[in-house]
Amino acid sequence: MAKWIIDPDHACATFAVRHFMIANVVGLFGGITGVVSFDPSDIARLSAEAEIDVSTLSSANKARDEHLLSPDFFDAAKYPRMLFKTKRVEAIGKNRAKITADLSIRGITRPVSFEVECLGPVKSPFSGKSSIGFRGVAKIDREDYGIAFDHSMEGGGLVVGKEVEITFELQADHEG
Repeated sequence: MAKWIIDPDHACATFAVRHFMIANVVGLFGGITGVVSFDPSDIARLSAEAEIDVSTLSSANKARDEHLLSPDFFDAAKYPRMLFKTKRVEAIGKNRAKITADLSIRGITRPVSFEVECLGPVKSPFSGKSSIGFRGVAKIDREDYGIAFDHSMEGGGLVVGKEVEITFELQADHEG
């Protein structure tokens, strides 16, 4: 099984959550590191472990970022990293899989199912190494991870929705 190192310069995780129940707020995390064990001919044998540096959060609004990093949301001072570790992989096509992974946010670990697409491998014109790409999408309930900020809206609904869509995009380079 080949070992691939996540390239933090070409990896991010984003989230989208309803604000005032009418629009999505989007945030991005860089600072992703980790390892993928993968044979491009058999996506079902994929395994991965990754860490996300919570302090890399950006939502394009400094005041909102500070609030998101506070104990109301990610509590970055107490929980500086999010963790991802695959548990089960089911091929649903040549380059697609349903991955069940343990996702840890705020020190709480829950299983999450991601729909994942693998692209590549390709040879880098710069380093000569092989690289692969992955894109995954899942939805979680933020309250499952202790993010219970729940101010109500007049007429119903919450200021910040409970359902959060997570997307990750990453490139990993063949070790060796």
